[in-house]
Amino acid sequence: MSLRRWLIFLIVLFFAGTFFIPTLLGILVDWWWYQEIGYQVVFSREVLTELLLFLIVGSLTFGFFYFNLRLAQRGLVPYPVVLRFAQAAPRVDITRPLRRLTLPVSVVFGVLAGLAATPAWATLLRSMYATPFGIRDPIFGRDIGFYVFQLPALSALLGYLSVLLLLTLIALVPVYALRGDIQIVPGAGRRPRLRVEPSASLHMGSILATLFLITALRLWLVDIPNLLYSTTGPLVGASYTDIHASLPALYVSAAVAVIAAVAVLIGAIRRELGRAAVLAIAGYWVIAIVGRGFFPGLVQKFIVAPTELTRETPYLRYHIAATRQAWGLDSVETRELGGGPALTLADIKANATTIDNVRLWDRDPLLQTFGQLQEIRTYYDFVSVDDDRYWIDGKYRQVLLSPRELNARSLPTRTFINEHLTFTHGMGLTLSPVNQVTTEGLPVLFIKDLPPSSSISIGIKRPQIYFGELSNDYVFTGTRQREFDHPSGEQNVYASYAGKAGVSIGNVLRRTVFASQFGSSKILFSGDITDQSKILYYRNIMERASKALPFLTFDRDPYLVIAADGTLKWILDAYTSTGHYPYAERLRDGTSYMRNAVKLVIDAYDGTLTAYVSAPSDPLIRTWSRIFPGIFVSMDKLPDDLRAHIRYPDGIYRIQTNLYTTYHMDDPEDFYHREDQWQIPTAAESEGKVPFMRHLVMRLPEEKNAEYIYMVPFTPRGKDNLAAWMVARNDGAEYGRLRVYRLSRQTLAFGPQQIVNRINQNTEISSQLTLWDQRGSQVIRGDLLVIPIEEALLYVQPIYLQAQGGRIPELKRVVAAYQNRVVMRETLDDALAQLFGGAQARPAPEPEIVADSTAPSGPVTRDSRVSTLLQQARQHYQTAIQAQRDLDWARYGEEMRRLGEVLDQLGRR
Repeated sequence: MSLRRWLIFLIVLFFAGTFFIPTLLGILVDWWWYQEIGYQVVFSREVLTELLLFLIVGSLTFGFFYFNLRLAQRGLVPYPVVLRFAQAAPRVDITRPLRRLTLPVSVVFGVLAGLAATPAWATLLRSMYATPFGIRDPIFGRDIGFYVFQLPALSALLGYLSVLLLLTLIALVPVYALRGDIQIVPGAGRRPRLRVEPSASLHMGSILATLFLITALRLWLVDIPNLLYSTTGPLVGASYTDIHASLPALYVSAAVAVIAAVAVLIGAIRRELGRAAVLAIAGYWVIAIVGRGFFPGLVQKFIVAPTELTRETPYLRYHIAATRQAWGLDSVETRELGGGPALTLADIKANATTIDNVRLWDRDPLLQTFGQLQEIRTYYDFVSVDDDRYWIDGKYRQVLLSPRELNARSLPTRTFINEHLTFTHGMGLTLSPVNQVTTEGLPVLFIKDLPPSSSISIGIKRPQIYFGELSNDYVFTGTRQREFDHPSGEQNVYASYAGKAGVSIGNVLRRTVFASQFGSSKILFSGDITDQSKILYYRNIMERASKALPFLTFDRDPYLVIAADGTLKWILDAYTSTGHYPYAERLRDGTSYMRNAVKLVIDAYDGTLTAYVSAPSDPLIRTWSRIFPGIFVSMDKLPDDLRAHIRYPDGIYRIQTNLYTTYHMDDPEDFYHREDQWQIPTAAESEGKVPFMRHLVMRLPEEKNAEYIYMVPFTPRGKDNLAAWMVARNDGAEYGRLRVYRLSRQTLAFGPQQIVNRINQNTEISSQLTLWDQRGSQVIRGDLLVIPIEEALLYVQPIYLQAQGGRIPELKRVVAAYQNRVVMRETLDDALAQLFGGAQARPAPEPEIVADSTAPSGPVTRDSRVSTLLQQARQHYQTAIQAQRDLDWARYGEEMRRLGEVLDQLGRR
């Protein structure tokens, strides 16, 4: 074998080993996984569509390139192509090298074009299975579905043809020049003239003419509809200038492109291709620059700008209507609040369900507390805290829960057996009510410990978490190694996986594939892995969901639910979206339409996925349902115990509320002047300024029962007083409905920032917080809660204290504010009683400083001083006992000393 052939063989082998074989193995591993979850139709249709696109586009590109390059070389009997490098040098015949290059060049272009086309699989399928929107655009009268489904595919097709023709034309010019078919010769008056051989002239002229015709089609079929995405005016969508200047210019440009095509063909036939091509190209670009550049600019500056509102009013109306439709704002209900009488203690008691569910625990402090109290072992982690609601012992309660997941990176010994065979799953969760606190300022735990134990009517029967937010590596089940289940004192409890998840290892061939794909030879040679073992991969629920349904986007906040049978289920919100809704406002990433179309349920134990359609009227999900039949399930089939926990997703709600600050104005004149623009107030937190958005259980005005809602307040732009508030409803038949309560402009309603300022200006509160900070503890202000009661607003803020060097924040005080009154007390009940008057009300004297530096003194009276000292004594005693258990004798002695000081104070009284 010659050296050249050896070199070619090695190059092919290198590319096969680097690209082809890993890709093939990855496809095989994915295919087994899709078979396991029952989503073969997603994998097969996507891969087959990509393959067909690759073959069709690649073959067409290769054939077109090869045919034209060979045609330029006169087919099977090529005209000799020679080069002369100097006047006296011999001529070099490059005909054969040129012909040899034709095939590989065409193959390379074909392969690259095929690869570039494969990402368009979704665009192609959407255009083939398109579902109409039933709404027509206001300019051309086409269904919105044309812009969402057909227009992107049409644009991609015409763009591909234009590029193919242009590249072919560029490749033909040097070939014909080398042949001598294109020459610059002296013309009349010794002026240089371009001479093109007749056959070359006809060949290149036909391609250039076709390119002009494709350009005309693009202008007519793509660029004109794309005017509805224009940003020329004060909005997204076709403006006055677009309709009265750009649109006529596009029609003229299309006509000029057709004329240019005819002129090029005539010039090619008359052997005047050079002149015809120059005139055609120059004429087209002159018309394009003047008609589509200068002319619209002049119209915008001298006709529209002086009277912009008058000219743009109808187009502003189109933009407002389209944006409200595209983002689901057209169905927002509006209620007016008159202010009503001042709140009384009777009103507070009448809204007991709301008060009993005031969230006194924030996610961040609670996550730290869970981590300290309930991780139990170093390899367990609490990743996030989720809001939810349950019926607990006959009461509707808002709770906070966090799953206890396994973090393999924190294992004491990180070996292949530990990470992939023994420690395979997390265990249970911790669940706490939002409003209950122990005497030590810690959260009350309804579900805790390992194995999870429950003190309420909700129990967990299958606590193992094989699929979660932290599960990001493959594990094996059914091996000769025992699976660690949970610790029990000094002993460990082991269990065997009994779920149906996992891909069978099977034979040596499969082992080899998995070993190559996951980069571990231990998979192939391990004696603990048997033919009956299974491998679980794609265990991270976000990765698993995106892999199973790659055409959807997912909300960033999945949440765990305890089902009625005691199993754990993840619920993920999935969105359909597009950037092709005409006239609609776009996000930074170009998205102009979005729907929460799917609720995806993933079993935490066996990874089963079930996709429930939550927006059956959405044309996008109906299209995907036609593309992938059998994947989606009607929302009516969602079990009632899971339906009771679905919630309005955070991602789309943030977008809608931000848009509504402007698009609640549906009058074009008000919208143009931004006369009533709102803003969402923000709060300073560890991650920066975040908007006031809270989940609450409350009874809405005019409603009979309390419900779980997602609430956000609005203030006028540039001001701090409250203008309105919006809720997303989550329960029962009301799920998904948005309602806005507008406050009367005749009365002043304090906004969150104004309340924060009043709290900061309260000398009693500020002095107490400063005192705690000076004693070495850190004061943590919790989320300021905006709680609607009847037609008024109550504000509540928890105050936490974290000892220096400690990680457990303790809830020590609650601030309550109503109108211009602000109080701080040990409990919410005391604060409300003080705020509205009642049996529990106590005066608020100046704070009394005590010797203890870890327990807050707070504003107390001399009558309540004894009970405060007793509470401090109990805290010191319990802390000392815990220090004794931990063998921390220094802390034990300190706590006993402080206990003695408190007892001395009690003795003096």
